[in-house]
Amino acid sequence: MQQHPTQLDKRRVRSAFDQAAGAYDAAAILQREVADRTLERLAIIRSAPRTILDVGAGTGYCSRALAGRYAKSRVVLLDVAPRMLQQARAGGRLWDRLRQRFAYVGGDAEALPLADASVDLIFSNLTLQWCVDLDRVFAEFRRVLAPGGLLMFTTFGPDTLKELRECWARVDGFTHTNAFLDMHDIGDALVRAQFADPVMDMESLTVTYPDAVGLMRDLKQIGAHNATAGRARGLTGRGRWQRLVEAYEEYRREGVLPATHEVVYGHAWAPEHGTVQHREGELTTISLGQLRSSLRR
Repeated sequence: MQQHPTQLDKRRVRSAFDQAAGAYDAAAILQREVADRTLERLAIIRSAPRTILDVGAGTGYCSRALAGRYAKSRVVLLDVAPRMLQQARAGGRLWDRLRQRFAYVGGDAEALPLADASVDLIFSNLTLQWCVDLDRVFAEFRRVLAPGGLLMFTTFGPDTLKELRECWARVDGFTHTNAFLDMHDIGDALVRAQFADPVMDMESLTVTYPDAVGLMRDLKQIGAHNATAGRARGLTGRGRWQRLVEAYEEYRREGVLPATHEVVYGHAWAPEHGTVQHREGELTTISLGQLRSSLRR
C-alpha cells in the first residue's frame, strides 16, 4: 500500500529524537516557552491529581514542573525515544530529591502501556504532531484517564514553519515539514473520542534567526528531522540548499529571518461515571481570556 507523502515514519521519528537527546535542552527554547505557558494554565484549575502522565516527556522539563506543582503526585514520564528518558533520569539535584516519585516508561502515545483509568492528569507538550493517527492517540488518552481526569496538551497548527515550507516548494517537489493539523480538526477528534467539554485556542509565536542555517541547526538539534514518506532520500545538494537560502532571504525583515509557529492549546475532561458524551457534541473555541474564566469555574 502506497503511503501518502506526509505520512510519518515512526522509526525515523524515534531515531531522530534518540540522536538529539544530548543536545535537546540547549536548543529547545520554543518548546520550554510553550511548556511554561501551558503550565500556567494549570494554576487556575482546582485539581489534585494522584497520578500524572507526561506524554512525550523528553528530557523531563515538564515532568519536573508538574512534580513541583503537585507535591503528592506520582509522575509517569513516557517517551518513544529511550535516550530522552536516559537524559531525564540523569537530570540534576531536583531529580535526586524526587526520584522515588517518578516512573520512566518507553512507549508510544498511540498504544499506551498503562492500565485503564489509571491516570488523573495527562499533560503533553508539542508531541501530538509526531503521531500518525490522532484518533488512536485520543482513544488511548481517554482509556487511561480516570473519570473526571484532565487532558491538557499543545501541538502545532498548519501555519507552523510556513516560510520554510513555502521556500522548499520553490526548490523541489518533496515534503520537508510535517502536515500539521488544523485546530478544529483536532477538536473534532476530541469529540469523537468522547471527551467532555473540549476547549481549543491558539496563538502564533515567531522565532527569528540571523540566517536559514540557524533555523535548520535548531530543528536538527531538537530532533525535528523530516520524517515524512515524501521526503527526498540522500543528502541535500549544494545547489538545492543555496536555492533554499536565497528563497528564504525574501522573508528577511529588520535584519532577521522569521520562523512562524502556530501553537494549538487544548484541554478536555474524561466524563464522570454515569455520564454519556455524544459524538455529535460541540467543540468550543474561545479566547485566552475566556479560557481563563472557564478554567476558574
